[in-house]
Amino acid sequence: MKPYDEMIKERRMMLKSLGIESEQYKSHQRKGFPPPPLEKPCPERGFLVDLPRPSTLHLGKMSLAEAIKQRQSRRKFTDSALGLDELSFLLWSTQGVKNIDKNKVWTRRTVPSAGARHPFETYLIVNRVDQLKSGVYRYLPIEHKLLLVNDKTPAADRVSEACWDQPFVGDAAVVFVWTVLPYRSEWRYSIVAYKGILVDAGHVCQNLYLACEAIGAGTCAILAYDQNAMDALIGVDGEDEFTVYLAPVGKV
Repeated sequence: MKPYDEMIKERRMMLKSLGIESEQYKSHQRKGFPPPPLEKPCPERGFLVDLPRPSTLHLGKMSLAEAIKQRQSRRKFTDSALGLDELSFLLWSTQGVKNIDKNKVWTRRTVPSAGARHPFETYLIVNRVDQLKSGVYRYLPIEHKLLLVNDKTPAADRVSEACWDQPFVGDAAVVFVWTVLPYRSEWRYSIVAYKGILVDAGHVCQNLYLACEAIGAGTCAILAYDQNAMDALIGVDGEDEFTVYLAPVGKV
């Protein structure tokens, strides 16, 4: 095993802007490889849920200044359900698609992303949402729909245990779980992709905080989780796609 100080220095390199241009680290984009899909494909017989279109929503009228002022991590939720329109608003606020490149190389969304790569998928562990059966869903941002991944909702204690025994996570109306597909960013940025991925995750979660404040809900960013357990709960392989961030949401 490498000495502790050596491992620390190696990991710090992830936070630096290296700008590697050598042939050895030439990205797949520069080598002419086709870009990866903008979102994970939907199974042909997948069960889809239509969400209220963003243009029809009349939520979040709080001023941005007030939302920023009130923003805080919230760990106590009521037993009230979220409305389907409120869930739609939160999903649009965090990953909503505004423009799609005609060549399907990039999307512009409601959050910034390095190179417009948007390497995340949004999974939802749904406990209490009006007009929506409980279960595990994946958000399809281009279609603005939900895909049912598993109609058996993980038990609250299993979710809390996967977050190192934080009970409020399992008590949430919905748990947002963001996975990353690193190759979406690696395709363009090779081995320097990872700093951008981590910064982009912060953009997404901050939008969730502000959108929650605007509708009388709350959230709390979670990085303390068991990697294997959380990946298993939402059904991802843990190699080419894995959990990178999560946030429980509920009424406050």
